[in-house]
Amino acid sequence: MPGAKLLHRLKAVLSGSKLPPTDYQRAQALIAAIDAGGIPLNAVRVNDIARKLGLDVPVTAPVEDTIARIRVALQRQAPPG
Repeated sequence: MPGAKLLHRLKAVLSGSKLPPTDYQRAQALIAAIDAGGIPLNAVRVNDIARKLGLDVPVTAPVEDTIARIRVALQRQAPPG
């Protein structure tokens, strides 16, 4: 429910608490870590990030393919305003 997510983020901002990263920010951080030489060890986490970006990811998909699809999705999407 997108409205509930937005309301939660708004409450966090107004209360002064630190916000958790958005799905877009999590994807950016994953790609930045990989580009810096990191190796994604948790395929479930990579798949979760991809799904939250709106990608349909089969459980059997190779992590490398999913990462490539995340890169394309980030290029297509504008950062959240």
